Amino acid sequence: MKPPTLVRPLTNDERQALKAGLRSPEAFTLRRCQILLQSADGHRPRAIAAAVGGCVQSVRNAIRAFEAEGLDCLHEKSSRPKATRDTLDDAGRQRLRDLLHRSPRDFGKPTSLWTLDLAAEVAHAQGLIGRPVSGETIRQSLLRLGVGWKRAKTWITSPDPAYLRKKGRATG
Repeated sequence: MKPPTLVRPLTNDERQALKAGLRSPEAFTLRRCQILLQSADGHRPRAIAAAVGGCVQSVRNAIRAFEAEGLDCLHEKSSRPKATRDTLDDAGRQRLRDLLHRSPRDFGKPTSLWTLDLAAEVAHAQGLIGRPVSGETIRQSLLRLGVGWKRAKTWITSPDPAYLRKKGRATG
């Protein structure tokens, strides 16, 4: 049987900092201090989780973070990913741009106007993107091409032979 996950013995300074953290206005800091103090008093993770109203894994995560970072673990870190990768490479973005120059009706859609979500759906259906993505992903891909979404929507052309003449009168 594995021994229970407990925090190492605390120094006086660490114990004072944890007790001061109990008065913190930040819920994350307060919860971490409660967990670490109870663990230092010999309580097991399951009992601590029941006492603070969390899950056992959160208690274990707090104890491991304290072992790795010390008192720095009392401050919440950014949830932003440390690294991201582009969904589309340069060639894929160019294919997306070419796709948006066509009408959604060419792809069996009941509208002639592109939306970001519709572009994401069609890009996935056409195999441009390997997995379903959000409209925001499409917008970001267009921005990497130097094209804002408002500009992309004006790429749409009409099948009307007099479209350019009519558009010229409307836009000046």
